[in-house]
Formats: sequence, C-alpha cells, structure tokens
Amino acid sequence: NGFLYIHTPILTGADCEGAGEQFAVTTLLGSDHLKPGVTLPVHEPPPPEDPEKKISKKEQKRLAKMAAKEKKNVDPTKPVEEKVIGAVDYSTDFFGKRVNLTVSGQLNVETHACALSDVYTFGPTFRAENSHTGRHLAEFWMIEPEICFADLTDDINLAEDYLKYCVKFALERCADDLEFFENSPHGEIGLRDRLKNVLDNPFVRLTYTEAIEILQKAVTEYGVKFEEDPVWGMDLPSEHERYLCEKVYKKPVVLTDYPKDIKAFYMKLNDDQKTVAAADILVPKIGEIIGGSQREHRMDVLKQRCIEMNLDPRQVWWYLDLRRYGTVPHAGFGLGFERLILFITGLQNIRDVIPFPRYPQNAEF
Repeated sequence: NGFLYIHTPILTGADCEGAGEQFAVTTLLGSDHLKPGVTLPVHEPPPPEDPEKKISKKEQKRLAKMAAKEKKNVDPTKPVEEKVIGAVDYSTDFFGKRVNLTVSGQLNVETHACALSDVYTFGPTFRAENSHTGRHLAEFWMIEPEICFADLTDDINLAEDYLKYCVKFALERCADDLEFFENSPHGEIGLRDRLKNVLDNPFVRLTYTEAIEILQKAVTEYGVKFEEDPVWGMDLPSEHERYLCEKVYKKPVVLTDYPKDIKAFYMKLNDDQKTVAAADILVPKIGEIIGGSQREHRMDVLKQRCIEMNLDPRQVWWYLDLRRYGTVPHAGFGLGFERLILFITGLQNIRDVIPFPRYPQNAEF
C-alpha cells in the first residue's frame, strides 16, 4: 500500500518503552573475557580545594565570567551529562555515552513518517526481561508501521486489516503446512477453523475500562478464578486477555484507552487526563499480539508525560523537535513477528518458531 521500508538502528541511546529493561552495549570490559580484575571507570569526586591557596579578585572575576559564558552557551533542550560520583563513566566508552540494544524502532521511524508519511520498519528488537513464559523472547523481530494524518481508529483498522491479510495468506499459500500442524501429534486440533474465524468476523472493540468490568463480573457473578484479581489500573496479564477473546467473545478483541500510568510516554493523552489513545489486539491462544497508539503530537503535553514517566525530556530532544514547529496527527503499532508465527502455526512455545531462540540463561550458537 505504498509504505516505505526504513532501516532503523539497533544501537540506541533512547528507551522507547521507558521500562528500563535493555541490554547495554559497551567496550569497557575489554576483549579478553578471561582477564581477571577488570574495573570500570567511575566518576571521581573533585579534588579538595587547598585552603592555603588564595585566588586574586581579578582571577575570581575571570573564572566567574568564564562560568557565566559556559552557562549561556548551554542549550536547555539538549541533555547534559550527569556525573554521579561512583557511577560508571561512559565518556571513555566507544560511543562516549551509554548505548543499548533497541527495544523498538518506533521513535526512529517516526522521524521518517513526519517527512514521508506512511512508513514501516522491520528488524530485531531486544528486551532484558527475566521471563520464562512460552510467549517471550529476549531477541525477536518487530513489524512497526507508522501512518500520518491518522488517529487511533485508523491505526486499529490498519492493524486488523494487516493481521487478517497475514492469516489469509497463510491459509491460501501454506494450506499443506497448516494441515500438517493441525494433524501432527503436537499440533492444535481445529487450527484452521480458528484462523478462519479471524477472517470471518470483525474484531470486537471495547475500552480497557469495559474489559475490567467484564472481568470483575466474571469473578463476582460467575465464580471465575484468576491468579490475579482484575483491578482498574493494572497491566492485564495473559490470563485476562485470553479469557476475553477465548471465553467471552471467542474471537479477536481490541482493547483501547488504557490507563496512562501503564503505557509509554509518547501515547496521546485523552481528554479525561487518565487514559491514553492506546490499542492492543488480543487473539485466542496468544493474548496480546499487536500493541499500538496514536502518538502525542502536542509538545507541551509530551514534555509533561516524559516528566511523569521519569524520563528527562532532554534525553529525547530530537523526538520532541518533531513537534517543535508543528506536526501531523500520526499513529502506529508493533506486531511481534514470532508471535504472529506462533498464532498461525498453533505451536505451544515461541522458542520453536525462531531459528536461534534467545532467552534467560540461553544464547547458544
């Protein structure tokens, strides 16, 4: 549909999700991993002043003038290195600052969306989550489109169409493979019917608040037992997501308008000041398969959201600059490629759908 493929960097100084679960990239440890006694450079305290050393008034004026000039030249929108005594000093590292493996290419691809309109990126992403579930990997691939002149509804429509396109493609082009998966001893009975159900029905759309009410009603009126009680403000676990799309509606569900405190800083703040224009698509067997949002295009609101999420706005100055002189409403989503394959094949564990799975305590080959 005319989308341009943008290569976004794997190495980044930004945390897209604000979760802090990133892998650091450094040369400070050296190339010999067997070398004992490796020490990291740290910020040292300033040398003590010599009480006997006297500074003339002329020198004091010169130093004060120099300090004022340096302060005047500081750009208030750009980050300033914070030197915490005893913390690692990355100024001698390869990039001169802390750099991590990316958790998403979204922030970078937005720079091109604002210039070229409809774009997407598809590349590896990394999460340092100590998770051993059948749905999580430390390294996985993400398909991330970004569309301009679009709101949350446009974003949801695109996500639903794209997911249905992928399912239809698999049913038509990979029919023999799906039959094999369904009839194998470890396959899923009714796999193709489940996939056809995705094509034959529009996705259910409801707000996060409505979903919480449905889950609470299931507990109080129908005696359903969850490991975690559904409470407004929580990040929905997989058991809640799957209950909605497997037991209540029996088809994919789109949840919208999540509480702002559990979503990323860049999502558009709704008028109620409590929720953001976010949307997650939940599917049977998997739970969340797509996460997206309309982006916050108001610079003052975006700055405040950064502060609320404990992110220094100066660390994402270039992202804020996309709004500084005006921008367009835009939105996008991320689809984990391996979760898509897991959903279509009916396999049980995400580690089986990627050639070289990376997860806690495992990085073979």
